[in-house]
Amino acid sequence: MELITTLIDFILHIDKHLVNITQEYQAWTYLILFLIIFAETGLVVTPFLPGDSVLFAAGALIAKPETNLNIFVMMGLLIAAAIIGDFVNYEIGKHFGARVFKPGSKIFKSAYLEKTQGFYQKYGLKTIIYARFVPIVRTFAPFVAGIVKMPYRQFGAYNIIGGVLWVALFLSVGYFFGQIPFVKNNFSLVVLAIICISLLPPIIEVLKGRFSKRQKLQ
Repeated sequence: MELITTLIDFILHIDKHLVNITQEYQAWTYLILFLIIFAETGLVVTPFLPGDSVLFAAGALIAKPETNLNIFVMMGLLIAAAIIGDFVNYEIGKHFGARVFKPGSKIFKSAYLEKTQGFYQKYGLKTIIYARFVPIVRTFAPFVAGIVKMPYRQFGAYNIIGGVLWVALFLSVGYFFGQIPFVKNNFSLVVLAIICISLLPPIIEVLKGRFSKRQKLQ
């Protein structure tokens, strides 16, 4: 319970936490953010990490002159983290497969796997790109790609495109809009809005699936 509370606090006040990290670790901030993005995309056990919020908050932080962080260096490193993370996750899925999804598991929930498979059924190979913008699915999409043994070249191409688009978009939006007074004064609400918008696609898919099942039963 304490871990959940800490995680929620980190997500909602991520701007303040990143400021503290920058002040304490300075240039090491690049590595810390690299590891966060890599972990969310590359380690199937960490789907709860707030990638979208981290990118947005990092962009807003870099916009402050006193931080001495470079937007281009940060973007290059985080794009690399996102791409490398997906490649690692693909390999994990390829070698360990669906065996890790056991009934009653708190981390490897079969619902996550089914949700990701639903994305594959609808979007095909482009799932690797679309999934970048959806929490949880973002973490499991490359894992499932490994399970189904998606052709490596195709996966690699979509992985690179998705990684570049995801990082560049959220980091740039945070950089250009994060210092607007309304955003600065209501940062927690903006983070919640980002999370809610990101979660809309899977929620819509679940509702559509239930609606279709009801229609078939009638």
